Formats: sequence, structure tokens, C-alpha cells
Amino acid sequence: MGHFEVVDYVIFAVLLAASVGIGLYYALSGGRQRTTQEFLMADRNMGCIPVSLSLIASFQSAVAIIGVPAEIYTYGTQYWFIGCAYILGLLIPAHVFIPVFYRLRLSSAYQYLELRFSKAVRICGTLTFICQMVIYMGVCVYTPAFALNAVTGFELWGAVLATGLVCTLYTTMGGLKAVIWTDVFQTVVMFAGQLAVIVVGVQKTGGVSEVWRKIWEGDRISGLDLNPDPTERHTFWTLGVGGIFLMLSLYGVNQAQVQRYLSSRTEKEAVRSCYLVFPSLQLALALSCVMGLVMFARYCDEDHSEKPSGLSMDAMVIYFVMDMLQGLPGLPGLFVACLFSAALSTISSAFNSLATVTMEDLIKPHFPAMTEARATLLSKALAMSYGLLCLAMAYVTHLMGDSVLQMALKIFGILGGPILGLFSLGIFFPWANSTGAVAGLGSGLAVAFWVAVGSILSHTSARSPTPECRVLLGPDNTTTTIHATLSNVTLSRPSGLKRFYSLSYMWYSAFNCFTVILIGLIISFLTGPTKKEDVHPGTVYPLLGKLVCFLSKPFKKKFYCVTPLGKTVKQWQPSQQKESNGSVLQQEERQSQAETESFFPAVEYETAV
Repeated sequence: MGHFEVVDYVIFAVLLAASVGIGLYYALSGGRQRTTQEFLMADRNMGCIPVSLSLIASFQSAVAIIGVPAEIYTYGTQYWFIGCAYILGLLIPAHVFIPVFYRLRLSSAYQYLELRFSKAVRICGTLTFICQMVIYMGVCVYTPAFALNAVTGFELWGAVLATGLVCTLYTTMGGLKAVIWTDVFQTVVMFAGQLAVIVVGVQKTGGVSEVWRKIWEGDRISGLDLNPDPTERHTFWTLGVGGIFLMLSLYGVNQAQVQRYLSSRTEKEAVRSCYLVFPSLQLALALSCVMGLVMFARYCDEDHSEKPSGLSMDAMVIYFVMDMLQGLPGLPGLFVACLFSAALSTISSAFNSLATVTMEDLIKPHFPAMTEARATLLSKALAMSYGLLCLAMAYVTHLMGDSVLQMALKIFGILGGPILGLFSLGIFFPWANSTGAVAGLGSGLAVAFWVAVGSILSHTSARSPTPECRVLLGPDNTTTTIHATLSNVTLSRPSGLKRFYSLSYMWYSAFNCFTVILIGLIISFLTGPTKKEDVHPGTVYPLLGKLVCFLSKPFKKKFYCVTPLGKTVKQWQPSQQKESNGSVLQQEERQSQAETESFFPAVEYETAV
């Protein structure tokens, strides 16, 4: 079952061709991607709507389209509470991170780390981000290809190569403009594919009322679980609070998202794009969750003996889709296009952001005299190289045993959490210094890998036994619901170090973030905190001043001062910068100052002291 018809192949091919066509269009139009400003930053001329749709597509990968329905089908709707984290997870970036990054006129988020700390911190942050995105890219490419292969017999590595090469092609040709506009197109295809599966699934299951009856009797509607135990896999606190830090690591400091903010025409457009993400993310989450519920309602009272044996929960989603859409020409192709659209949008964002940070943070500082033409050519070569590296990482991904959703969120927690901590240390704590930042990041990464590896080796990841529902007809024609577990093993509560290893993966981001901040502040005070005059203007958010807004002005002045951004750069010469080749940074500062004064002639930025 599940093999494509001709029309399905046509729809799938149209998706790939349209993506390549958009890349070709932007390669041959406008400035033809001849400058790094156009290739990497889209000439800083994008509107809020395409940027917001691109922000959604970057996060809503194939991992979410497959992983979230599998999660709901297996464990119920508890995961849906992560939608609560989207509120603060998008408001804080809109009002804290975007103003800081946009007014400094950066190309890479990691340029901020050099302005605030030193070149060493910038390089450490950049390398951590590269590791994070390269590993995540492997998951994104492998996920749809593996699921298709498991159910339809679609050639596994043929699908991996098609995804990786098409994505590499249009990203290399068209730059960030092509990435953003293909994201817009792919987001529409994503929503259409999910909606088609839900509508047909509800119809074949017997209607909305029948679906609701089965998921209610199958105990798939989860209540508000306020258990404060951090080792519980999913509760309101792990999802609603721990999820905030996950969202901040994605939408606050992740280069793939920051690059889109910085490509906006104005700061207001960037903030609006962040606001517009919220309803779209909630819609995407709702579609994925409803799809999981329909999938449960379809299979909970049927004995699918013909189901292929050994299917993972992730592959079950594809099995469900093919089961629902068989006999409807074009719809299987639409969903496969939806799945690969999600993969392409995420991977292309990663390629472009990785090329940007490698160029801006690792290459340009060492070759300041490089011509613009050579720099653009090198940026395209970097994007292509990361594309090929992504294919290699896809081969490694199948060695991991978790569900794709849990695997992806663990990657963001283990590597994204310390990066969030590093930026938070610089933005909110003006006395933090370069030594504290490096020590904090190193400690955060060490603790993150310790907990992650410990949970794998000791097999203490918080998981619940998978319940299965069977609705049977009793002898008196009454319906009886039987709940059986696939495993009769009683999960004993771990103790000691094993309890520490069983920390819910949704807390990884928060735990690692606070580790970086705590160690960073301790080391900073031990080695001598940064002096007020050594803090680069505009790099610190006046958190203390905002928190004491109820005080009178004389008292508030003790918590923050007002420093015009870009007007005191010439006087800024912190001691740690003199030790490294500061000429390159000073050149970047003068360029940033000129751009800032021309773009924001009257902007004053409050800097905490």
C-alpha cells in the first residue's frame, strides 16, 4: 500500500521545481546575489509578513509534523500545553533581543558577543551554534526520508539526497531572499497537507462526534498536570515554563531567526514579524495535535494485523497518512510535499545561517582586505559545503533511539540552552566579563552533556508506558473500553544520581542557561567585574531599571543610565580588546556607527550599569 500514482509524483516534483525556480529567480534578478549584504542579509529590505512566515517554517520542520502527532497518539494531549510557552517565548525576543541586535546593525548574532565581551567569546559561541545546527540538520533531513522508506518503500537515500541537494542548490543560488520566499511557499503547502489529512481522516473515522467519543474513551484528553516534579516527562511546568527557555533559545538568540529579524526594513517590521509568528505557531501546533487525535481515533478500536511490524511511532504517522489518502489521487503527493516542504524550509535556513556565522565570525576577521566578490563566492561555497555535511549527519542520525521530536528538543536544550545563557549573561548583567563568559559557557556545555549522556547510559529518561485503547462490544451489546499497557513493567522512581539524570528534557534549556549565568557571574566577580566605562554602548538591556520603574527618577538613575547608541564608540577601548587584533573590530564598529546614525539618527538606548 501507499505507492504513489503519477499525479502524486507530479505534485512532489512541482514542489521541488518551484523551490529551485525561486532560487534561480533571485539568482538572476535584483543585485544577482553579488554582495554578501544581499546574499546573507537580503539587503535588509524584507517586509514583516514574509519574514514571519519564514520564522514559522524555520521552526515547524518535518520533525514537528511527524513528531507531534506521534506524541499525541502515544501519550495524549499534554504536549499541547507547550502553546502557553509561546506567549513569553515571543514577547521577550520582540522587546529585548530584537531591539538590542537591530540597533547594533549586526550581520551575525555572534558579533554581539565580541562587542560585549571579546573575540574569544565570539568564536566559542559561533562554534557551539555550528555544532547545534549541523546535528539538527541531520535529524531534519533523515526524518521524512526514514518515515517514507519505512512505510512506502520509497528509496531512503534517494529521498535524503533529493532533499539535501535541492535545498543546497536554491540556497546557494538565491541567498536569504530565496530562502525566505521559498519558506513562504512551503508554509502554505505545509498547512494544506496537514489540513487535507485531518479532513479525510475525520470523514473516514465517522465524523467529528465519533472521533471525540473515541479519544475521550481512550483517555487521550489530558487535564492540567501541576505536578512540580522536574523528572516528570511532561507537565504544565515542564512545557509551559521550561518551554519558554526553549522558545527563547530558538526565537531570541538562534542565528537562523536573528538573521531574519535583521533582514527586515525597520526595527518595527522586525517586531511585527515576531508578533505575527504567534497565531501561526498556535495554528501549526493545533493542526499537528488534532492530526494525532484523529490518528488515535482511527486505530484505537481496530485490529490492524496487516500493519507492517516494527514500525516506530514516527513511521506510524506516515502509515496513517497513506492509509487515509489512498485512493484519492494527488493527496498522498500533497502530504509528502508538505513533509518535504517543512524539511527544506528548516534546512535552507540552517545552511544560510551557518554560512553567515562562518563568514562573519570566523573568516572575515582574519581576512579584512578580502574583496566583496570573493567574499560572496566564498559564502556560496560555504552554503554548499554545509549542505553536503548535512547529508553526512543524516547518516549518523539513525543511531539515535529517541522519537524525532524528543531528539530535536534535546539538541536545542543541550546546545541551545548554553548559548541562551551566554547571551543572557551579556545582555542582562553588565558586570559580567569575558573570562566569566567563557567559563560559564564551558561549564554549561559540560553539565549539559553530562546529564544527556548520563540519561542515555543509565536509561533513566522520563517515559511513560504506552497505553493502547481497544473498544469492544460486550455480550449485552454495551461498549466496553479496555485500557492495556504495552509494557507491564512498573517504573520505579530513580534515586540519587539517576534521579538527576532523569530530568525532563524540556528542562534542559532552562537548566543549562542558568548554569552558564551562575558560573559566569561567580567567575566575573572573582576575576574583577566589568567597569561601567568598559561596557559597549547599546549591548546591555536595562533590566534593573525596568524592574524598578515604580521608583522616582532620582532612584531609577542609580539602576541605569542613558547612553546614545553609536556616539561613544571611539572612546570605547576595553582592556581585553587591546590584547587581540582590535583593528578589525574597530573597523566594524565605525561601520556600525555610521549605519546606526543614518538609520536611527535620534535613537537613544538605555544601558544598565
